Amino acid sequence: MPNERTSLNGGDDFKMRSYQSAVAAYGARDADQSKLAHDVKVCVSGEEAHNISGDNIKSVVFGGLDGILTSFAIVAGAAGGQLSPEIVLILGISNILADALSMGVGEHLSSKAHNEYVMSEREREVWEMKSYPAGEIEEMIDLYQQRGMSRDDAEVVIKRMAKYPDFFVDIMMVEELGLQVPDEDENTVKDGFVMFLSFAFFGFLPLIGYVIMPLMFPDIEFTEHELFFLACGVTAISLFALGAIKANFSHVWWFKSGTEMLLLGSACACIAYTAGFAVQALVMD
Repeated sequence: MPNERTSLNGGDDFKMRSYQSAVAAYGARDADQSKLAHDVKVCVSGEEAHNISGDNIKSVVFGGLDGILTSFAIVAGAAGGQLSPEIVLILGISNILADALSMGVGEHLSSKAHNEYVMSEREREVWEMKSYPAGEIEEMIDLYQQRGMSRDDAEVVIKRMAKYPDFFVDIMMVEELGLQVPDEDENTVKDGFVMFLSFAFFGFLPLIGYVIMPLMFPDIEFTEHELFFLACGVTAISLFALGAIKANFSHVWWFKSGTEMLLLGSACACIAYTAGFAVQALVMD
């Protein structure tokens, strides 16, 4: 479905405050630096006007966490059920690849379906704005009044915005429907690929103890418990690292974010191990 929106800058370069400088000022809680970041304009393109570094953080964190927990659930359940390392490897690798593909395709299809729904709603709003602009303007005035703005101020603000139909429709989408219009260059295939890579990469980490260590030290006979504890260690480090990575995009202390991810992931892992042990006990009885 084509996006009817037009760029505010027509695709040309324009000047605005430096995002990186503003973030640095916030990190240092430096009001003077923040003022300077806003007063000194830098030339940026339309594509650089927002922070693109965190566009895929949701897919990375969600895919990575799901991959770690899925893989470790297999390892923990197999260990609780006293399965051999060979069986754990077969189950782990096959499940990680299959689940990673499923997650990637699911991310692409779900994002694509959501964007199509949003754009269909936008088409309706565009039609309503063309058919009866006064009614749409009145709806927004009432909405702003409900949020605490006076009638006179709401009329000034809304009527001024209504002079720019494309911009006004995008505002209505957010204010009336709670829907964020996707960017013109949003790529759901890329989102799905990022999800696939994140799930697969982090998902393989808990299996390292079952694969790398025996290969590196072929003369050493690792017991099943030793391999499991190695997997536990790698999983704990991976969970903490993923939480620390997430902190870079949320301005939360990396140690706090990493510890939170570690504790939540460990709780899920304990449940998986207990379930495997309980099922093994029931089957063997």
